Amino acid sequence: MALKSTIFKATLQVADIDHGYYADHAVTLARHPSETDERLMVRLVALALQAHRVQTLAGGDANWSFGRGLSDPDDPDVVLTDFTGRRRVWLEVGQPEDKPLAKACSQADLVVAYPFSATAEVWWRGIEGKLARLPRLEVWRLPAAATQALAGAVDRSMQWQATIQDGVLSLSGEAGHFEVEPVRWK
Repeated sequence: MALKSTIFKATLQVADIDHGYYADHAVTLARHPSETDERLMVRLVALALQAHRVQTLAGGDANWSFGRGLSDPDDPDVVLTDFTGRRRVWLEVGQPEDKPLAKACSQADLVVAYPFSATAEVWWRGIEGKLARLPRLEVWRLPAAATQALAGAVDRSMQWQATIQDGVLSLSGEAGHFEVEPVRWK
């Protein structure tokens, strides 16, 4: 018998001072049985960091949603889709291969990858040259210490306040206060 996904509910209040974006997002995340708490939280962090694209890229006429993730490798981890069905932003977390990223770049206006594990630097050195030719791709490194700390903050029902200022994400909730400072690699 196959294991079922675990459902998590989160309220994410985003105050992105850098981009002048302020909004609340009520989201449902399905965690595949093989997904870690760390990866689940990185998907939420990725949404917080890119939430402003609703305004800056889609003029407010779009919705964020979580994809099927690990259960379907051809589906984004998080996606911003406008009301015509066009994928505006495709978010990937982890260390994807170059071919799926190239395919994603052909299906969305912007693809953003968030590698986060302790081996991310090794992955980047091996793939950087292959990704250089993808103009629609951004790669942002999330510090492993920060994402590992967030793994301990997972709960089936979460409320988070996300403030982004000077490129740093401050995430506060019942489980504590965390800071994530992404580093742009591409």
